[in-house]
Amino acid sequence: MADKNILKQKQAARRRMRVRNIVSGTGERPRLTVAKSLKHVFVQLIDDERGVTLVGLASNSASFEAAKGNKSAIAKQVGQKIAELAKTKGIESVVFDRNQYRFHGRIKAVADGAREGGLKF
Repeated sequence: MADKNILKQKQAARRRMRVRNIVSGTGERPRLTVAKSLKHVFVQLIDDERGVTLVGLASNSASFEAAKGNKSAIAKQVGQKIAELAKTKGIESVVFDRNQYRFHGRIKAVADGAREGGLKF
């Protein structure tokens, strides 16, 4: 019998590739990708045609000052801040990449914050 952790990693990789086969970013409409750890959330705007990260932000980065709140509230603030940074780069519209995660909880909070910040999905 295979190790349970190896099986979980393989399933997560399949989910990630299933999403990535559909979602791809361009220069005009980059991919907004979200990753998370147990404590923090990480977002990037990526142009897949050139293979370049345009903007990146994490909840633990020095440029991001989070107000008090739970992890979902902080994730929403990260979404709003990445929308601000995208606006300064002239980006109005993005494609959302949820990675292997369900569109739920902190991932949904990032998307809601980015929409409130003015990004169009």
